[in-house]
Amino acid sequence: MAANPASPLRYAIGGMIAMAVAMGIGRFVYTPILPGMMDELRLTASDAGLIASANYLGYLVGAFAAAGGWASGRERPIMLTALAASGLLAALMAAGEGMVPFLAVRFLAGVASAFVMVFLSTIVFSHLAAAGRGDLQAVHFAGVALGISVSSLMTGALVIADSQWFAGWIWAAVLSAVGFAAAAVLVDRGPLVQGAAVREPPLPKSGALNRVIVAYGLFGLGYIVTATFLVAIVRAGDGGRLFESAVWLVTGLAGIPSVYLWGRLARRIGLTAAFAVGCVVEAVGVAASVGLGGHAGPLVGGALLGGTFIAVTAIGLQMGRLLAPAAPRRALALMTVSFGTGQILGPLAAGLLADRTGGYSLPSLAAAAMLLAAALVALSAGEATKSP
Repeated sequence: MAANPASPLRYAIGGMIAMAVAMGIGRFVYTPILPGMMDELRLTASDAGLIASANYLGYLVGAFAAAGGWASGRERPIMLTALAASGLLAALMAAGEGMVPFLAVRFLAGVASAFVMVFLSTIVFSHLAAAGRGDLQAVHFAGVALGISVSSLMTGALVIADSQWFAGWIWAAVLSAVGFAAAAVLVDRGPLVQGAAVREPPLPKSGALNRVIVAYGLFGLGYIVTATFLVAIVRAGDGGRLFESAVWLVTGLAGIPSVYLWGRLARRIGLTAAFAVGCVVEAVGVAASVGLGGHAGPLVGGALLGGTFIAVTAIGLQMGRLLAPAAPRRALALMTVSFGTGQILGPLAAGLLADRTGGYSLPSLAAAAMLLAAALVALSAGEATKSP
């Protein structure tokens, strides 16, 4: 490693680009491409939910695999390999037309995105901490929303070109390759190591921690329904294909400043209250996406989804760390299990409900109820997580 310190802004921007590739595109480009797949391949809502859940299962498996110590000293090459795999797997989605290849590819894409998330964050956060620039974490996390925004512009251009569903995956792979090249240049070192690793003690016996873990799982179940089916809701309402891309663009743009803005709110009212408020705001958006009708419902739903879900995800992890200061990795693991389980169950249940009821209203209202429940359970944890 070079002796001179690297620019923290450079690492934050590199992290943002890599997060855009692995998360904003790698995980969430499925949402704007999904309606075309459903129409042209005659996929049911249950099929769509199952494919989405395969991706979230892969993410859960990947997060646990990445949590071990086997990658120590190899974080950067593993992260770059996973980032390259994310783009390749997007291209492979264009090559298959059956449920088995779709499930397999999206599962592996979930694993790849988790590897990028864990190892990239390890690298970037270590450099930001060494420079005393923890505030730049908001730039890093904004990559998720940046990727959503870029993918919405891509799908809009493909609508104008009257392209078929598989073109979305091909161009997602092209954008991923460009992002990979930029990230490889900007994130040119591994993490800074400070001191020897210490074995963490068991998690404390804490009712507050248990409630936060449950709340995080309910949040994962609630937000993911709209994050998966929002554009399909627009398609079902005959909003027009360009409007589908516009809704997804609004979702991405709303997410770009969200971590910074919600972080400021959390410093004023506390993490628990900010988490609860975020869940309520998101519940309003989820209900609005099917309740307002016309163009307003999806636009409000997209804006409130994008403006909350990335930030609330980050706030939830902070809550877990604060409630288990001596065992943050163990807390993160349990929070990930809870959140990941919710993400897996949400699309499965929503797809089945949509097929049974002939629409997305009941699944969305059920998701909104889960988000309200998450807010109430989090608030019941008390003031233990008052300070960020």
